[in-house]
Amino acid sequence: MKAVFLDFATMGTGLDVGSLRALLPELELFAISDDDELAERILGAEFVLANKVHFTESLLQANPALRFIGLTATGTDNVDLAAARRHGIAVCNIRAYCTQSVTEHVFGLLLNLTHSLGQYNAAVRSGAWQRAEDFCLLSYPIRELSAMTLGIVGYGELGKGVANAARTFGMDVIISARPGTDKLEDGRVSFDELLRRSDVISLHCPLTDATAKLFGKHEFEKMKSNAILINTARGGLIDSAALVAALESGDIAAAAVDVLPQEPPIDGNPLLDYDGPNLMMTPHVAWGSNEARQAAIEELALNIAAFLQGEARNRVA
Repeated sequence: MKAVFLDFATMGTGLDVGSLRALLPELELFAISDDDELAERILGAEFVLANKVHFTESLLQANPALRFIGLTATGTDNVDLAAARRHGIAVCNIRAYCTQSVTEHVFGLLLNLTHSLGQYNAAVRSGAWQRAEDFCLLSYPIRELSAMTLGIVGYGELGKGVANAARTFGMDVIISARPGTDKLEDGRVSFDELLRRSDVISLHCPLTDATAKLFGKHEFEKMKSNAILINTARGGLIDSAALVAALESGDIAAAAVDVLPQEPPIDGNPLLDYDGPNLMMTPHVAWGSNEARQAAIEELALNIAAFLQGEARNRVA
């Protein structure tokens, strides 16, 4: 069985792919595949593995041998799922592989912002502490998480992991109703109520038609002026220009983003040009601990094994 992994370099270094080769002995790893290389590389392949490669209708239609697309991500917005169904191609994502990594990243960002760690570090490096008249500097605010309410949008595996960690800090946790619906099940609150009540909002929902630019000018105006927004999900959930305006105007206090609508952001983004201390940015690494990346490989192998046995594990198409 011909099998290819089209963008293995996106998984980082130091990974063991023995579990994949045990199932797909002919597996060929490509570091990166440009758009003009995809058709040739997957031609005749029954199994195609990828992280961020875009699978279009034309690409799927041109490869009748293709039986299985295995993603090393939870998000599936890079695959035309309707086309995959029409062509009888199984598509599987992976789940529950990076919960600890993302949760730790969220709270790393949050603690940096609430305890002004970057500003205090800069103050020490600039000599401000050395010139102080007292034993400490209290030039920047320090806020305890236990006095805050955390609102979560997207209550899947990752959202639940963040909620559990938040409770260990003594935070109150509220969960938004699913975007696009007013149904308040399982004790959830409306999206508008979450905006009004939350001191921190953490995003963990997929990017869909209902969630694209979920956070824009009107949403920021409804949030508390001391609120913090954290996005480790998908960049398209936020209107970047509106977020910059909200940070500049004080509609919200701070934000931390690990994702942007275009990655890498070769065409720029308004957030990249903003240099205020109330914004933290990381390059889509919340998921990327060594342990999580290896877990992604093992989850992918389990999906392949299930497919070969006629089982539907993590099937999204």
